[in-house]
Amino acid sequence: MKLAFDAETEAFRAEFGEWIEANSPDPSTIDVPSKSSADAPPWARAWQRKLFDAGWLVPGNPPEYGGRNATLIEQFVVSEELQRRRIDITQNPQGLSIIAPSLLNFGTEEQKVKWAVPLLRADATAALGMSEPDAGSDLAGLRTRAVLDGDDFVVKGQKVWTSGAHDADFILAFVRTDPDVPKHKGISVLVVPTDLPGLVRKPFASFVSTDDIDFNEVFFDDVLVPAENLIGELNGGWRVANGSLGHERAMMWLGFAARLDTMVEWGPVTLAEHGVADDPTVIDWFGNLVVDDYAMRLLGYRTLAKARKGVEASEQAILKLMGSESGQAANLALVESIGAAALDPSLPGAPHSTLQSEFHSASWWEMYLRSFAGTIAGGTSQIQRNIIAERVLGLPR
Repeated sequence: MKLAFDAETEAFRAEFGEWIEANSPDPSTIDVPSKSSADAPPWARAWQRKLFDAGWLVPGNPPEYGGRNATLIEQFVVSEELQRRRIDITQNPQGLSIIAPSLLNFGTEEQKVKWAVPLLRADATAALGMSEPDAGSDLAGLRTRAVLDGDDFVVKGQKVWTSGAHDADFILAFVRTDPDVPKHKGISVLVVPTDLPGLVRKPFASFVSTDDIDFNEVFFDDVLVPAENLIGELNGGWRVANGSLGHERAMMWLGFAARLDTMVEWGPVTLAEHGVADDPTVIDWFGNLVVDDYAMRLLGYRTLAKARKGVEASEQAILKLMGSESGQAANLALVESIGAAALDPSLPGAPHSTLQSEFHSASWWEMYLRSFAGTIAGGTSQIQRNIIAERVLGLPR
């Protein structure tokens, strides 16, 4: 079987490729993106705005929201080209890929103009306020309270692991508005500007690097949030949450596939440099990696084909689980194969593009450490296994 797109789709891909070649920033003239800040440098904001104006930022959106009403397949080939070229289109991925779609799906027309459009145009950045100290994977267990008092919600509680909150203009916060109903039925969603009195953000480093400031604790001490900032229905936040996590999981598999591609392409170079490319154990795990890479792609295409027909793709959870764990296992096998040299931060993992911040100056060891984020974000591996068991295999809870 030969998998291929039709001529019309390939022409669309070529049009986008030509636009990228003519319009993408010159890496030699820009500041290096930093993972320690969601506050993107001017060139990055200008780059995202240029994509928005040309309709390439989110091709499936209508033009007023940065798109061109592209078909699902056309959206896919745009994403595929960006991954192939290692080009990021935003320095605020959660804002563009999770929060903006949630606002467009569940917000009023006024909220779309006020909150979603600035995110899409890179005039604002946003963070996702879901996880709490006692409610990480179990979102329904969140305790941050919001009590309606006249024209405002009074919000009190804490979030944690809130990526980019220290630079964000607002947080899409999931809060408990009715404690007397089953826990997943009493959740609402609020847009909370970060300059409101009583909101405190405390950024902290990850275990990868003390310079890698992305996570935050966020404290709400009787923060007054205008009632008009409610997204969706009161106590209807569970529906918004499922939509938000769906956006996060939907955007993940191509990223995982791209990372597997990177290891398949550049891993042998590193292995050969350290004289272990012919080791039978190395050949064995590398063969498994190649098989996983192909399987990941084919399963992704199957999911895409189902989505095109409007059929629910239960493979989404499988893709997320497989992609995150395969990449992590392969990264570990590689650093173990080359030994102590993997700890040298100056040893690059793979050639990178200045326009793709996550791979900038990342050693194989750092890429292994970062792989743990993939098995947590968007629902932990344990949660994915529960979803697969119940929704795919039909097992009892």
